[in-house]
Formats: sequence, C-alpha cells, structure tokens
Amino acid sequence: MRCEGVGANSFALCSLLFCRKGCVGHMGKIAADLLVRGAGQLVTVAGHTGRPKRGPELAEIGIINDGAVAARDGIIVAVGPGPQVEERVELGDSSVVVDTGGKVVLPGLVDPHTHVVFAGSREYELEMKIAGLNYLEILARGGGILDTVRATRAAGFDELVAAGHKYLDQMLAQGTTTAEVKSGYGLTTRDEIKMLAAARELNSRHPVDLVPTFLGAHAIPPEYKDRPEDFVRLVIEEMLPAVAAEGLARFCDVFCEAGVFSVEQSRRILVEAGRLGLQSKLHADEIVSLGGAELAAELGAASADHLMAVSPAGIGRLAESDTVGVILPATTFCLMGGRYAPAREMIEKGVAVALASDFNPGSSPVNSMPIVMGIACRQLKMMPAEVVAAVTINAAHAIGRAGAVGSLEVGKKADLVVFNATDYRYLMYRFGTNLASVVVKSGKVVVGG
Repeated sequence: MRCEGVGANSFALCSLLFCRKGCVGHMGKIAADLLVRGAGQLVTVAGHTGRPKRGPELAEIGIINDGAVAARDGIIVAVGPGPQVEERVELGDSSVVVDTGGKVVLPGLVDPHTHVVFAGSREYELEMKIAGLNYLEILARGGGILDTVRATRAAGFDELVAAGHKYLDQMLAQGTTTAEVKSGYGLTTRDEIKMLAAARELNSRHPVDLVPTFLGAHAIPPEYKDRPEDFVRLVIEEMLPAVAAEGLARFCDVFCEAGVFSVEQSRRILVEAGRLGLQSKLHADEIVSLGGAELAAELGAASADHLMAVSPAGIGRLAESDTVGVILPATTFCLMGGRYAPAREMIEKGVAVALASDFNPGSSPVNSMPIVMGIACRQLKMMPAEVVAAVTINAAHAIGRAGAVGSLEVGKKADLVVFNATDYRYLMYRFGTNLASVVVKSGKVVVGG
C-alpha cells in the first residue's frame, strides 16, 4: 500500500499519513502495535520502490537522525523524526515499543542469491583450494557441485528442511529478513521438485521470507555427461512443466558458463520458462566472458549474477536495461581468486547493482550479509552507503520484492534491524562481528528485544 499523491522522495510528509484504503491526515491519531524509537540513525533507503538505484543515487540512503518507525498488523504506518512520529501514533495496551537507545536502524537485509536448501558439506575442499587446485581439478577428484548433488539426492525431505531451517536461523540472527533460494542440487525432476518443496515448507515455517528459483540447469549431471543436449531437453520438456504445474518457483535460473550451458542453450531454457510464467535470472559471466550479461538484458531478466568476467559490452547492455547486476564478492573471497566483479565501473556506467551472499556448501559457505558488506567495501571499493542500498532496495528489486521490502516506507512490511552501532559505516568497518541486536520481521520482534 502506498500514499497516493505523495512524491517518491517525500518520506517526511508520508510519515504523517496512514494508508489503509486511503490516507488519514492530521485529524486523527494513527493506531500502531509497534513503535521503534530513538534511532540515532534511521536509514530508510526511501524513494526507489519503482526502480532500483543507479549511479550517484546508490549513495542516497535517506538517513533520519533521532528517527522512529511505527507499524500496525505488520505494515509500516509512520516513518520520520521521532517526536513527530510519536506525536501522531496511538499505542494500545499490547503494543510493543523498542527503544533503540541511539543505535542504527536499517531495513531488513535482502539476500537475492542463495542456495540455502542442500545436504552435505564440503569443508575438505578448503585444503585443496589452499594448495592451489581450481574448480575443475577439485571436480575431477570427486568434489565440487556433484558431491553436493549426491548428498542432496540421498537426503530425505525432512533432512533438507531441518538443514535449511538451521541456516535460516543463522541468517535471521544477522539481519537477513528476505532471501532468494534456488534449487539445482537435484538435477533430476524428482529431486529438483523435492528441493523446491522443501523451500516452500521452510517459507511456511520460518520468519525469513523466501523467494524460490528453479535452477535445474545448474550443472550437467554425471548420467548426462556425454549427452548435454538430452539434459537440456529434460529441463525444458519435463522439469520446467512439473515445476510450473505445482507453482513451486517464481524464477528460473541457468548457469550460463563455458563447459556448462551455452548462451544458446540458456536462451532456450529461459524462453520456455517465460512461456510457463517464470521470470528469468542468470548465472552470468562468472569465469569467462561468454555473453551472459547481454543475454540477461535481452530477455529482460530480473538479475544477472556473479559478473566477475563481464565484458564492457555486457556492462553497457545491463546499464541500458532493467536487469539488476547482482555481485557475489564472498564467492571470489572463498575461492581465493583475485578477480572480483568490476563494481566501480558498473556503478559509474549506470548498472543497478545489488549484493548477495551466494550461500552454498562449496564456493561460498557464507550466509552473513554483514560479512558480504565488509568484503564489498574492501574488495569492490564500494562506499558504505552504496553497500547499504545494494543489500536493501536494489537487492529487493533483484527478486521482484521492492514493492514490499527493501526500504522503510509507509505501506511496506515492517522489516527492520537494530544494529549495535551509532553510525551505519561501523557495520562494514567491524564486519565479522554480528552487530544485529534486534530483528523485526513483519512487525514482530523475532530476534533480541
């Protein structure tokens, strides 16, 4: 719900209005069942629900000193300077008041690229990576994605749900309130359905909102090693219709990479997915510059992810499109590679940039967005304000949720995090320490408080 007739950047005015089938102005108090008050810095990231932030906009994060947020039934009804909000809201006997004591308050963090449903673990690969083995060499020794495929195929539904719940607890405790979740470790119709069904079950049980993505084209499974085209046909003719028929995914992703799925194969899969009602995403230009970014822009994909090897032409096409460039710096860090996505060039050329964890059991066993934020400052040379926008409103755009989450604005979900800091830059300065002290999801205190 949005305030009609209020400009996108006029959050100070909007904070005095209560939207519910229309706006109520100054004549009556605004009923609220949650008040978060005393924020030394209330970082709203307001004003870009209609489109993601680009270029200099990325550093405009809407800080209100001594700010407050009020909510009712899980929806924000007032945002603004504390005295004004508190004067306008009316609390009931059962209302919850969170006094932040001058701390930093951000929108709930959004992680737009995760593989949170999987079985098994691959810590044994760490020594291989330290010794200098690359991805293909680890794969040849029985490691890599196919190791996780074996474990996930062998796992039962309840085992996948239990593991996913544990990881989501960890994410929530560090401030992530919305996340995308991919399949892709089954690589059979049965096991891909099992993964997506586990994600749906988690979405019904856990406070973190999950946005499901079908990634059946994540790798060529061993049984199709010499018949990759047969596997592409299986994805198109059997997996996609089954996923669509059960309504298990909002997006379809493909690992478009040399030795995995070509641009032409990726296009065929994603076109068919679109015909069945799934929006496109793409693992693009992670290892070589194959043209994945250009394909994502061509298809109007919600996002092109990874982009460590994106070409100047690919950057240009993304800048001209509505496709969000999702950068995964923890992946490069964990792989011990020296090639990070060219974030500064992407921002300067006008690409809408977001950040994600790529949480998975192999290339990025990192499910902490604050750690991603710290790496982004140091390795991508992103400014702290740009990082904040990239893990909130732009990340929400990358998964089609910017109308509901990603900023603190009237009419959006009351998802927010109180961090044990007095300056938002401290979050990236002290990365590696969990500074989230209170997490609110849909107007309910779910961590701390």
